[in-house]
Amino acid sequence: MIFFVTLVVVIMLTCAIAACVIKDLLSAAIVAGVVSFCSAILFYFLQAPDVAIAEASIGAALVTAILIIAIRRTKREE
Repeated sequence: MIFFVTLVVVIMLTCAIAACVIKDLLSAAIVAGVVSFCSAILFYFLQAPDVAIAEASIGAALVTAILIIAIRRTKREE
């Protein structure tokens, strides 16, 4: 179990750094959603399933969907 938690933390940190570095906003929003989903997994392993469900539904799903909709409705300039 310790190995799995460590693996989730490493994935979470890697995605958080990638979300800061990525230039494309749509990709950065998706990677930020992955960070939120990883935190939901960590909450579950910390014996807080109610917080994990809230984080997965609000943080990973709703916020990511709102960001993607907002990015798609804006005009891209290159």
